[in-house]
Amino acid sequence: MRKDMTIGNPMKIILLFSIPVLLGNIFQQFYNMVDTIIVGRYLGEDALAAVGSTGCLMFLVLGFANGIAQGFGVMISHAFGAKDFKLLKHNVALSLVLTVIISIVLSVPTVLASRQLLLWLNTPENILSLADSYISVIFAGIICTMAYNVASGILRGIGDSRTPLYFLIFSSALNIALDIFLIVAVKLGTAGAAYATVISQGVAAALCFVVMFKKYDILRTSRDDYYWDLRGIGRMLSIGIPMALNYSITAIGTMILQSAINVFGSGVVAAFTAASKVSNIATQTMPTMGTAMATYCGQNLGAGKYERIYHGMKNAFFLSFIAAGLAAAICCLAGPYMIGWFIKNPSAETVASAMRYLYIASIFMLPLAWIFIYRNALQGLNRGIVPMLSGVLELVSRYVVILFAAKPYGYTGVCFADPFAWLTTGILLIVTYILWKRKMKRNIIHV
Repeated sequence: MRKDMTIGNPMKIILLFSIPVLLGNIFQQFYNMVDTIIVGRYLGEDALAAVGSTGCLMFLVLGFANGIAQGFGVMISHAFGAKDFKLLKHNVALSLVLTVIISIVLSVPTVLASRQLLLWLNTPENILSLADSYISVIFAGIICTMAYNVASGILRGIGDSRTPLYFLIFSSALNIALDIFLIVAVKLGTAGAAYATVISQGVAAALCFVVMFKKYDILRTSRDDYYWDLRGIGRMLSIGIPMALNYSITAIGTMILQSAINVFGSGVVAAFTAASKVSNIATQTMPTMGTAMATYCGQNLGAGKYERIYHGMKNAFFLSFIAAGLAAAICCLAGPYMIGWFIKNPSAETVASAMRYLYIASIFMLPLAWIFIYRNALQGLNRGIVPMLSGVLELVSRYVVILFAAKPYGYTGVCFADPFAWLTTGILLIVTYILWKRKMKRNIIHV
C-alpha cells in the first residue's frame, strides 16, 4: 500500500492518497465529537463548556507534539523519495527515540500546571474543576497521541495512507465504547472522556507500529540503526520544531480568542464550542490536502523533480476552491442541525450564537484552505521558517481584532478574529510559495 508519489499523474496520486487521509481526519474529529456529544448529553451544558474551554490548551501542547511528529514524517518522505533506505531506517529509529523523550518533557510540566493555565484563560469558576479533570488526563497521555501521529507520519511518508486509517477506525469504535462505559457506567465525569481518548489513541499507535515493522522491510529497524547522531537529530528537529512552533504559536492566538469568548459566560462558551466542532468537521478536506501535499512535495523534493512539484501545487490550488465551497455549504446549511449533536435541546439563543460564528467563518473558507495547502507544502519543501512565522501572523491578527472589535461589537466582533487571521495568513503563504517557485526556476535556468 506504499505509494511512490514521484511517478504517475499528480492529480490522481494526490486524490488517491487524500481519500484515506480524509477518512482518517474525520475519524480523528470523531474522537473529539463523540466525547463532546456524550459529555453534553449525559453530563450537561457546564461539562460541555468545560471540555470546550480546554480546546486551545490541547491545541497548544498536542499541536506542538504533533508538529514535531509531522516533521519526522517529512524526513521519511525525503529519504524515501531519494531511495536512500539506509537513511530511512535511521530516521525511523531517531523518530522513535525522540518521541519518547519529547513526550516526557511535555507531559510532566503540563500536568502540574494545568489548573493554573485554565485560570489564566479566564475559565469560568463553575466549570474550572471539570475542565481541569479533563485536560490533566489528556496531558498525561501525550505519549499515546504523539506515538500515533509519529507512526502515521512515517507510514504516510512512504505513501501508505491506508494503514493509519484502518486502526483509527478501530480505535474510534473503541473510544465510543469507553466513553459510554467510563462516563455513563463508571461515572468518571469529564475525566472519563479523556481516559477514553488517550486509551484509544494508544491502541491505534501500538497497532500501527506492529504492522509497520511486520509489513515493511524498509521501515524495520535493527540495533545498527540506533546510534547517536547529532547531525541527524539536528536535521529532524530543524524541520519538526518550526512545524511544532507554528502549531503552538497559532494555539496561543486561539487561547487569546478562547479567553475573549470565556468572558461572555458558559452559555456562549458552549455555543462557540459546538460551532467550532461543526467548523472542524466541515473543513476536514483542507488538512487532508495539506497532509497529501507535504508528502507529495517531500518525496518529489528528495527525487529532485521540481516540475512535478509545480504541477501538483497547481492542481491543489484548484482543489482549494472546491474544499472551501463544500465547507461553507456544510456550515451554513447543516450547521443548525449539527449544533444539536453537541447540545441537547439547545435554546434559540444558543443556536443563534453558534450560527453567528459559522456564517462569518464561511465567508473566509478559501484563505483557510490556502493555509493548510501552502503551509504543509512549504514544510515538505524544507521551507519551515515562513510557515512558522505565519503562525505569528495568525496570533497577531486574532489579537488585533479582539483588541479593537470585542468592546464595541461584543461577541460578534470576536467572531471575526479567526476569519481575519485566515485571510492575512493565507495570502502570506501563497505569496511565499510563488516566490520560492520563481527562485527555483531561475536557479535551474542558470545551472
